[in-house]
Amino acid sequence: MMQLTFLGTGTSMGVPVIGCRCAVCTSPHPHNRRLRTSALLKVAGKQLLIDAGPDLRQQLLAAQVDRLDAVLLTHAHADHVAGLDDLRPLNMAQRSVMPLYGSAQTLADVRARFDYAFSDSSAGSTRPQLELNAVQPGTPFLLDGLEVLPLAIEHGTWAITGFRIGRLGYVTDASAIPLASLDSLYGLDVLVLNALRAAPHPTHFSLEQALGVIAQLQPERALLVHTTHDLEYAATNALLPEHVRLAYDGLTLDITDDPSVNQEVRYKSASRSDNCDNQHV
Repeated sequence: MMQLTFLGTGTSMGVPVIGCRCAVCTSPHPHNRRLRTSALLKVAGKQLLIDAGPDLRQQLLAAQVDRLDAVLLTHAHADHVAGLDDLRPLNMAQRSVMPLYGSAQTLADVRARFDYAFSDSSAGSTRPQLELNAVQPGTPFLLDGLEVLPLAIEHGTWAITGFRIGRLGYVTDASAIPLASLDSLYGLDVLVLNALRAAPHPTHFSLEQALGVIAQLQPERALLVHTTHDLEYAATNALLPEHVRLAYDGLTLDITDDPSVNQEVRYKSASRSDNCDNQHV
């Protein structure tokens, strides 16, 4: 059994957007407030962070995270890595470096952006202690015995990384999923997928495109992330298929590796309500 918590579900600008007075940005509904997209996965006694955006400090405090075993990075855009410096307290508490896993290009960008973390000239100052581990899309790797499969994903002209762990598939910022990666995303309990807005976008799936991918892959459940202020939480969910929902900040899912469990029934009974106090599915 795995447990996934959505630390953030918004786009690079978050929701509310600075200076915007639209209905979603001014909505009192807490599920319309979205920090930058990130997630925490608890599996096999480990806690794994997926992406580390600029809201990371706030997110880890809200989730009461006091330990991380590794960080999986989808790519090095600011809304996915800008919070890496906030790993310093965990470095100190755990007295160890933090392993990062991502593509060679992602890790090269991290090294350049956080050059002080790898420079001898920074000795004596508090800095994040990061261990860079390059992964190859399509080639699984073991993380303390846990198999993780990196997936090649297209984000406009950028090549980024998705992940499959057990019956969880995690894909964000996608504009296209190559066939080989699609083939690795069948048989899922939970698919996490980006759905930016209703209108098309050159570097992200629209809501319609995301639903097309979900219809093809047929996961038991699908949760949509990286959504803008164009998508109001309750109104959008009312239009979605029973097994598809917008994720929201703080939502926690139990994910099973047992395909015999009827996940659709458990999902609907637990999460059809938009009760603001329902934080676990």
